[in-house]
Amino acid sequence: MAQESAGILLWRRRERLEVLLIHPGGPFWANRHEGAWMIPKGLIEAGETPAAAALREFEEELGIRPAGSPVPLCRIRQAGGKWVEAFALEGDLDVAEVRSNGFEIEWPPRSGRRQAFPEVDRAGWFSLAEARAMILPSQRPILDALERLSA
Repeated sequence: MAQESAGILLWRRRERLEVLLIHPGGPFWANRHEGAWMIPKGLIEAGETPAAAALREFEEELGIRPAGSPVPLCRIRQAGGKWVEAFALEGDLDVAEVRSNGFEIEWPPRSGRRQAFPEVDRAGWFSLAEARAMILPSQRPILDALERLSA
């Protein structure tokens, strides 16, 4: 059975519509830029609604609880098979204030040494055109759904 995740696409209007994307931390993603960014998201826990999971994951990954109620946006299947329930939320945050939770892995592989990394190493605001180049290809439909919603 495919895993179920939920996440929030935070957006704001400046001179243009902008969306907040995150770049995953850790050595696997360190040198990847285009096509590596994503929405803050994570697994839905037993007994948890997708919206509650999306809010919890946003706060865990960015260290900031977003204000407001997320609006259902779309459901996508990522390249690896995981389903993602995406929500839209209008808001703003200072990306310099992002403080992510962390994880620990053996690094380098088979070295016996464990290292800690932030789950998110940075966040950024992007126009929809910029975001289409930066986001994981399997998450591009989330941007399309926001564009339809905000039209």
